[in-house]
Amino acid sequence: MAETKGSGTNNFLCIYIFTIIFWNNIYVSAENGFIADYSQSGLDTIPKKLPAHTTVLDLSHNNISEIQISDFSYLNKLQVLILSHNLIGKLDFSVFQYNEDLEHLDLSHNNLQTLSCYPITSLKHLDLSYNNYAAMPTCLEFGNMLKLEYLGLSVRRIHKSDFSVFSLLQLNTLFLDLEDLSESISGNLPVFITKSLQIALPKNSEFSIVLYLEVNVTESIELSNIQGKQVNDLIMFLSQLNKSGRLLNLTLNNLQLSWQNLIDIIQNVWESTIEYFSIYHVTIMELEIILRSLSYTDTSLKALTIENAVAGSSSFSQDKVYRTFSDMNIAALSISHSGITHMVCPSIPSSFTYLCFSNNTLTDIIFKDCNNLNLLETLILQRNRLSRLTTVSLMTTLMKSLKYLDLSQNLLQYEDYENKCNWGENLVTLNLSSNVLSESVFRCLPVNIQMLDLQNNQISSIPKEIIELNALEEINLASNELADLPGCGQFRSLRLLNIEMNSVVSPSSEFYQTCQGIKELKAGHNPFACTCELRQFINLGKQGPMELVDWPDSYVCEYPDYLRETSLKDFHISEVVCNTSLLVTVVLISALVFMGVVSFLCIRFDIPWYLKMLWQWTKVKHRTRNNKPEDMLSNIQFHAFISYSERDSDWVKNVLIPNLEKDRSVRICQHERNFVAGKSIVENIIDCIEKSYKSIFVLSPNFVQSEWCHYELYFAHHKLLSENSNSLILILLDSIPAYIIPARYHKLKALMAKRTYLEWPKERSKHGLFWINLRAAIQIKLPISEEVI
Repeated sequence: MAETKGSGTNNFLCIYIFTIIFWNNIYVSAENGFIADYSQSGLDTIPKKLPAHTTVLDLSHNNISEIQISDFSYLNKLQVLILSHNLIGKLDFSVFQYNEDLEHLDLSHNNLQTLSCYPITSLKHLDLSYNNYAAMPTCLEFGNMLKLEYLGLSVRRIHKSDFSVFSLLQLNTLFLDLEDLSESISGNLPVFITKSLQIALPKNSEFSIVLYLEVNVTESIELSNIQGKQVNDLIMFLSQLNKSGRLLNLTLNNLQLSWQNLIDIIQNVWESTIEYFSIYHVTIMELEIILRSLSYTDTSLKALTIENAVAGSSSFSQDKVYRTFSDMNIAALSISHSGITHMVCPSIPSSFTYLCFSNNTLTDIIFKDCNNLNLLETLILQRNRLSRLTTVSLMTTLMKSLKYLDLSQNLLQYEDYENKCNWGENLVTLNLSSNVLSESVFRCLPVNIQMLDLQNNQISSIPKEIIELNALEEINLASNELADLPGCGQFRSLRLLNIEMNSVVSPSSEFYQTCQGIKELKAGHNPFACTCELRQFINLGKQGPMELVDWPDSYVCEYPDYLRETSLKDFHISEVVCNTSLLVTVVLISALVFMGVVSFLCIRFDIPWYLKMLWQWTKVKHRTRNNKPEDMLSNIQFHAFISYSERDSDWVKNVLIPNLEKDRSVRICQHERNFVAGKSIVENIIDCIEKSYKSIFVLSPNFVQSEWCHYELYFAHHKLLSENSNSLILILLDSIPAYIIPARYHKLKALMAKRTYLEWPKERSKHGLFWINLRAAIQIKLPISEEVI
């Protein structure tokens, strides 16, 4: 944006607006290209090897002093080049001859003194302002740039012939920086063929630039730096405006003048074709005791804007100054950043439809009992000193057409004990943001309101007993102190709810029940507690009927600590955990299934039998521990205990035992001769197994049919596991088919699969080796003093 030296950031508003629009277009047109930003990078030269597909290149605010053709020749897609605020002293436009798509070139705020011309026919925007040209930097080639829409120039000397080269151009905007003008011709300047003309007037106010302007085809003029003699020139220029002219917009920046001069300027504008008049940064040096007012004749003026007005003296009738503006019969009036403390009511029914008095020091008495604003539709009173909401509401009751009211950034309060609020019946949009309102404000709202802004207040809840706002469609409650998402019981037409940046931990149950009609919900940047209560809200973000604005980036967990900063879309919790009824059902079903499985296993593997045996073993061991020490045997008495089926007793008694005991070096425990009378069979089995070094099991189909053999095998196996011993010897007398082994003999199957067993050979020649192996397995030296039971 072109900026007058020493002026504020609001200079040249039209240039600013144009720049915003232009840059929006830049980013659209460069959507598929590459934007390279090297601004404020301390560069002395143009960077090398930029991407060849660069479309936007920003090199502003550096120390670049020279440009060569090789710097940009390979950038054949370049559309925007910004070189403002550098040290470039001379330029040959031929350096851009290979940039056939170049549309925007900004060379403002450099040290340019001379130009070597080359027609860049693709250019639409060329800014050469704020340089060090002595004469107008024009070339005949400029006349060939027929696409040019914006041209910015600065010059110290000006002649009428300097502008002849632009006679063929149809510019939208021409900006002339004449601040340092030192030489100028007298007489009329050429007719500028441009829709918008912007001139920064010379610091030397003796040059009569404005007086000689020809603006028969110009629709908008912006003049800056008006003081001294230039004020009178401006008044004379405005007085000579042709009523049949096309001038519709006039903007004045940086004025120093008297109240009388200001009235003269406004009066001449009032009687011209101008429709929109704006004054920025005006200092009124003198305010006479007797103030002259306007003559309110018929006018083309529709809107007057005054911003940053300063009075050099306070010794004047403020009411008369305010009356000058309040009695204007125009549609729109804006006076902002000017410190006005009051605005009087129009003396007759007013034509105002728009009033803006933002950034002043107005109090609650503004327009009190004013009944001459019946056509007013928009009233903006933001950034003032309003304090009582009831008083302000009463002001609007006489504004029958008021639809939009902005009371933001004041000091407004409302307490329950205050009088009832009264609002204009047609008010549909109300901005109460950035005040000091609490939840009581919901008892002081217009009943027909459609859009309500209450952000940045002190609201902690929405009371149940409030006025039903059945027409309310949008409400902004951002940046308050709400702890949960409110219900919509009193807002039946609500479509948009903004509750971001509050203290919402989880939505209320009332929210889901009464807010079904909401289409958009903005609830990001809240300290959500990621628990079961949040599951339904998360589903809204993923697939709900309402749109969660800024989902999922603005929605993260705050509690519990281990989930902090977790995105809500990544938070998952089981339905079973959150649903008590479902949890009980799952537990019951799981218990039933478990019991069923246990029952099946008990039946399948005869588990009750094993439990019975374990009980018997426990009782015997308990009885053994309770015996007196002298009754307990501490040493092994037998080399082996033999377990066999009665059907195999012939082989055991006639073959096995005789062969093991033939030299009396082996002691065998056999139930028929070693069981103690009076003890139970189970106790005798356990005693014999514990007193024997080994337990020999004679396996055969008969064995697996014997109940007692099963007991003996079980207890022997239990000893093997409990003592970590190797005390089992299996002798396979006859082969045992797997299908005849009962299910409860699964230990036998496991033992036969994992342990080596001795197989009784049918051939007599192998019997000797069998006995040798068996005797070796049970051989141990027993105490001589032990007696066999």
